[in-house]
Amino acid sequence: MTTNWDRWCVGLGALAGLSAVATAAAASHALAPRLSATELAALHIGIQMQGWHALALLFCGLWVAKGGILARVAACCFAAGLVLFCTGVYTSALAATHLGIVAPLGGTILMLGWAMLAASALTRPQ
Repeated sequence: MTTNWDRWCVGLGALAGLSAVATAAAASHALAPRLSATELAALHIGIQMQGWHALALLFCGLWVAKGGILARVAACCFAAGLVLFCTGVYTSALAATHLGIVAPLGGTILMLGWAMLAASALTRPQ
């Protein structure tokens, strides 16, 4: 049975994956000559994290029916953490503007998402 949560997770995960591939293509072809090695490395870290968490969102879409509220919390953490982390990293790499705690906060929320996903598998949903 498909729910709105299933669709939301899969749709958002697919969009995150699409934009990760597009960003990787832009980084490899258009941006590489313009960026320093440090900026390019930071950009690749953002792309890699975006790709991994796109997959995490897709998995949440498959798991949410069995994982209950903790799987939903995990999906929300992945979505919010992905936006915050990647925004912080991409802004730093592409615009040389540091957004302070945005990327570390996003990374912390991503880790919380993994913890919630683990908890959803290791505990019985209510």
